[in-house]
Order: sequence, then C-alpha cells, then structure tokens
Amino acid sequence: HLFASAIPNLLTYDPAFSYEIAVIVADGLRRMYEQGEEICYYLTLFNENYSMPPMPEGAEHGILKGLYKFKPGPAGKKHKAHILGSGPIIRSALKAQEILGERYGVSADVWSATSYKLLRTDALRARRWNMLHPAESPQKSYLETLLEKEQGAFVAVSDYMKIVPDQIAPWVPGGLQTLGTDGFGRSDTRERLRRFFEIDAESTVLATLYALAEKGQLDRSVVKKAITELGIDPQKKFPVLV
Repeated sequence: HLFASAIPNLLTYDPAFSYEIAVIVADGLRRMYEQGEEICYYLTLFNENYSMPPMPEGAEHGILKGLYKFKPGPAGKKHKAHILGSGPIIRSALKAQEILGERYGVSADVWSATSYKLLRTDALRARRWNMLHPAESPQKSYLETLLEKEQGAFVAVSDYMKIVPDQIAPWVPGGLQTLGTDGFGRSDTRERLRRFFEIDAESTVLATLYALAEKGQLDRSVVKKAITELGIDPQKKFPVLV
C-alpha cells in the first residue's frame, strides 16, 4: 500500500469484510469495463478466517471513498475515542472497543479504513483547490467532512507500517495516534506477532488511553494502571530496533 501511493491511477483497498470486497469489485467492473476509465484496482486479501458480518446500512459510499463507521461505541460512557482499522486487524479494534467500554469507561467507535491512499489524495485535492481559489468558499475533503463533528482521541491500527495510516494524520481532528508493524519481518503466530509489534487489542487499548491522556481528557494514572492490567511490559524493546 505504501508503494502503491506512487501510482496515480491505482485505486488501492484493504477490505476487512466480504461485503466490502463485493462493493469494491462491482465498482471496479463498472468504472473500468462499463465506463472505460483508465484506472486499476488493487485489493489486499488475507487467509485469516473469521466471521463476516452484514453490511451496515448506507456503507457503500464510505467503502469506496476509504472510510466509514463500522460499529459505534457504547452509549453512556465518560470518554470518547475512535479506532480506525483496515483488513483483518479490525478484529483487534473491535476487541479493544469492548475492553475500553467495559473496563475504562471509554466509548470507542470502530471505523473501517478501506483506503488511506484515496483519503489522502482527496484531501490533497481539496487543499490544492483552496490554495488556488483563496477568495472562494473553501472545499472540504470527504475525510474532513466525515470527521469534523467527531470528538475525542483518534487511533489507527494497521498490519502495515505506521506510515500507511499516517498519510491522513494532517486531516484528523486533534491528531492521529498510529500503530503499525515497523521493523524487520518475523515468523511466528499472528497473535504473537501482533503483540510483538504492539498492534493487538491490548496495545490498541493502551494507545487509546494514552491519546486521551495527552489531550487532558484522562488522568495519566489510568494509563499507568492499564499497563499492568493489560499485561504489557513497559521495558520491552522498541520493535523497530529489534
């Protein structure tokens, strides 16, 4: 996905669910075959088995644009956060959502980020148009419009390097905390690898709590306590340097 950012007419997607794949493939057939557009589609598909949920109502547009809210957080919680996930790692985001709500009073919405590249390209387009038309009403990208009314901390978790979700950080309100697999490749189980690279559910919970603490919305003592409760080793080496 990082290399794909160098190819302007390549539409890249990292779907998490079967209905996302169906929507993207149908769009590709329509645009490339029926309309004859000179574009290509690139989808990353994985062999990790998990159940496929039904598509949320009205999700088609967001799937194609690159981001949509998959599962809102529980109501009645003191704190608000948002977790962006793409591909199979969204299951870690969903588990983190559950832990945050049950243990830490955080309502975390889970978003499916199907294409960071498309979100970035659209945001750059809007920014360029605004720069060239300073006397006119500014345009907003899809991402800016989607998130402008959202409150709380934003965290993105990815099976890829952090720089992939980092592509949209300038347009996320209040900044974006990213988790990814920066470092040398390794061979192990998915669970152990995701814990090593700090992208599993527990690491996502900790990142969310810390992001809230950075904003002054959560006491840092909660973060310190969570490190022990989540079984995280604070003396563990930085994965990039191992």
